[in-house]
Amino acid sequence: MLSPVQSPLIARSTGSSVLHGFFTRRGGVSDGIYAGLNVGLGSADDRERVIENRARVGQWFGAIPDRLATVHQVHSPDVVTVDENFSGERPTADALVTATPGLVIGVLTADCGPVLFADPDAGVIGAAHAGWKGALAGVLENTVAAMEKLGASRSRIVAGLGPSISRRHYEVGPEFVERFLGTNPAYAEFFSPSERQGHAMFDLPGLTLKRLAEAGIEAENLDICTYPAEADYFSYRRTVHRKEPDYGRQISAIMLRSDPELD
Repeated sequence: MLSPVQSPLIARSTGSSVLHGFFTRRGGVSDGIYAGLNVGLGSADDRERVIENRARVGQWFGAIPDRLATVHQVHSPDVVTVDENFSGERPTADALVTATPGLVIGVLTADCGPVLFADPDAGVIGAAHAGWKGALAGVLENTVAAMEKLGASRSRIVAGLGPSISRRHYEVGPEFVERFLGTNPAYAEFFSPSERQGHAMFDLPGLTLKRLAEAGIEAENLDICTYPAEADYFSYRRTVHRKEPDYGRQISAIMLRSDPELD
């Protein structure tokens, strides 16, 4: 059984017109370090197992497997628009938007922030992969702009930030802090002292929510940290600390219902 977490804000604002879920690693067929619902085609997991896991996500939405759209993520600010012509391609980008009912769009994460967007009145949705590079470069704002091109209004868009690494588990070095403060000195609010000299603890969710607020988007943070929750979430940083060779990826996805009246 898949057990996705949902955003109360998105659920309340969209009613039955939108289905969404921030999926955990539970309910999949992968094993070993990928145990559970690993949907990462870029991982070294058995490809057939990854494909089965992705099919299970599509089935949860009531969609056929080839209607699950994801991208080849590179920590960029780039967004792609997908529609009824989608045929399984995985373009290089870090966010997707669509106005096509029945098409599931999703992003993969393993500590970075998955953000799902919806404007139910316009019938437009979005999904963004917001790590620090993408968030700093504008992937969230670009997702909103792409949704507007499809008819959405930022005054109606709601967004949910799903499971991601929290400040208490995200230590960074001095050059990282300098990069942020060089961009905007006000970003000092996202750093707090670390036990290690010259290092700091970084608040990625805080940055994400601030960027969304400044873009005029009503958003909420589910406040789930991926690092300590091993039974439920993959974590790149946890993998690095353990010196493991690879890691799985969870998916966060959203779909416009074709038949919302059935609910």
